[in-house]
Amino acid sequence: MNSKGHNNTAVLIAGPTASGKSALALALARNTNGVIINTDSMQVYRDLRVLTARPSQREEAEVPHRLYGHVDAGLNFSAGAWVADATKVLAELRAQHRLAIFVGGSGLYFKALTRGLSAVPPIPPEVREAVRARLERDGVEALHAELSRRDAVSAERLKPRDRTRVARAFEVIETTGRSLPDWHREGLPPLLPEGTFRALYLAPERDALYARIDARFEAMLEAGALEEVAQLAARELDPLLPAMKAHGVPALIRHLRGEITREEASEIGRADTRHYAKRQFTWFRHQLPEFEWVKPEAAGEWVEGMLRS
Repeated sequence: MNSKGHNNTAVLIAGPTASGKSALALALARNTNGVIINTDSMQVYRDLRVLTARPSQREEAEVPHRLYGHVDAGLNFSAGAWVADATKVLAELRAQHRLAIFVGGSGLYFKALTRGLSAVPPIPPEVREAVRARLERDGVEALHAELSRRDAVSAERLKPRDRTRVARAFEVIETTGRSLPDWHREGLPPLLPEGTFRALYLAPERDALYARIDARFEAMLEAGALEEVAQLAARELDPLLPAMKAHGVPALIRHLRGEITREEASEIGRADTRHYAKRQFTWFRHQLPEFEWVKPEAAGEWVEGMLRS
């Protein structure tokens, strides 16, 4: 595969956390003069290089990486905002006849790429702040009860104690006067229509993956993850912001406050990450069946097949 012959084709490499996606993407990028584009909702945040296992500075210097660490943790970065950024990057790479290699574990981002995205407009910061204030003052059940009166369809689909999703549905009805399901029916077209990409899901054996997750979390702590979280905690950001809910962040903040031990925080972080990996397997299998599932030991052969095609 050469980049000039495939300038209208992209490669999508997905998989659970700690499955080896970055190494596979690097191998492909080296051989194709390709550019790696982050497709992970946590690796966009500049404040969390260590804890989100972003590519190292050496790796970023070896081949071009885009959309990594370009967002401040104080922002509620959405899939729609990511698609807008990815649209610009993809246009640049096509003009340069370079292969776009999308890599990450965020199913919604990949679904937006290949299936399109709902057309929900941006939520003004003042509306988001007002809804968060009400959430803290009145509690999530009260917000859910009002949502039931204004958007019964959304309220019925949500658990009354699901703070994040109840707040999101309330923000949309408050901003637009229309329900979230209404907006979902008016979708934006996919950035990569069928026939313009090759897609792989890296699927290691579960036990081996969970062992890697545990080992990597400990390695992150040794590499400065706790110090990274301490700097983030010092900013006193809204705990509902996506960056503040990254795996390990809430538990490590509790440790820094003296509520739990370092070992307890590590165990919570590892368990949360293992559960997330399990959900990733399920989500991709049901939501994006067009991805080709490949074992890590066969990934090199898959790359070679890409290069020959």
